[in-house]
Amino acid sequence: MKEVGDRELIEMLTGVSRSFVLTIRALPKGLRRPVGLAYLLARASDTMADTATAPLDARLECLRGFVGSLLGGGKALGRLREIEPESEAERYLLANLDRVTGAFEQLPGGDREEIVALLGKITRGQELDLVRFPNAGTLRGLETAEELDEYTYLVAGCVGEFWTRICGAHLPRYGRLDLEVLCGLGRGFGQGLQLVNILRDMPEDIGKGRCYLPLAELQEAGVGSVEELRGDLRGAGPVFEAWRQKALRSLEEGRRYIEGIRPWRIRFACLVPWALGVRTLKMIGERTPLEKGERVKVGRKEVGRIARRAVWAAMSNGVVRRWGVEG
Repeated sequence: MKEVGDRELIEMLTGVSRSFVLTIRALPKGLRRPVGLAYLLARASDTMADTATAPLDARLECLRGFVGSLLGGGKALGRLREIEPESEAERYLLANLDRVTGAFEQLPGGDREEIVALLGKITRGQELDLVRFPNAGTLRGLETAEELDEYTYLVAGCVGEFWTRICGAHLPRYGRLDLEVLCGLGRGFGQGLQLVNILRDMPEDIGKGRCYLPLAELQEAGVGSVEELRGDLRGAGPVFEAWRQKALRSLEEGRRYIEGIRPWRIRFACLVPWALGVRTLKMIGERTPLEKGERVKVGRKEVGRIARRAVWAAMSNGVVRRWGVEG
């Protein structure tokens, strides 16, 4: 069995995420492989969780055995063959998961430990999502703010911690701030980006039977039951706006994170998703998706402008601060 080489790694990343592959290319060479493999493994578990045509029990079994299977060469995922995603790139990823695992096994021990810890948290978050929302035909919601905080940490906040630790291990002069301080800021950064996705995708998620806004807060705002949101999302407006403000505060932690690290390549890699998140939150504040049920998306030309501005901001904290004020 031939493990995944550097060129195929980029090809596979391009297939499952054209935006993240830009981040990978921006990283120093020594970080591209561990971070790229971590992303592919996380994307594989995401595919297991999200392939709605596969039996729910098969998806849960694969998620629950994923980390153990990773450490054992992929042999424990006996029901993986039952998961057949529509995307050709995702089918290729699952078909070659043993080769991705083989490449993972060649990483230094410290990198493997960080990736295993990361995937343990991510798969736990994905499992909770499937258990809480098992049936697309029935609309359900998270009960409390604590459940939403837990979810955003498990699927995204822990990524900020992983990113910080693995960068700190590879780059001795990584941070201007203490590494644990950066881990805390990175955690908030990741959770903020996940909240952006949740708010932006709320109409689509409601259609799939998922409401991530806490039921306790919706009821305080006058929404009698989550089913009321099927026909009209506007009742969720006050709760939606409160979590939009929380997301903005979390992305402010992201700005402080970027100011607190040194390598310009990694600052650039962080600046692009940060700026896209800030811009998306501004757009949904001006034109809420609750009104027309439309997904807000930053246009391709604006993405290009953001990327060009990020090149300059990566070299200057002053530019980052001005960008934060301007939004």
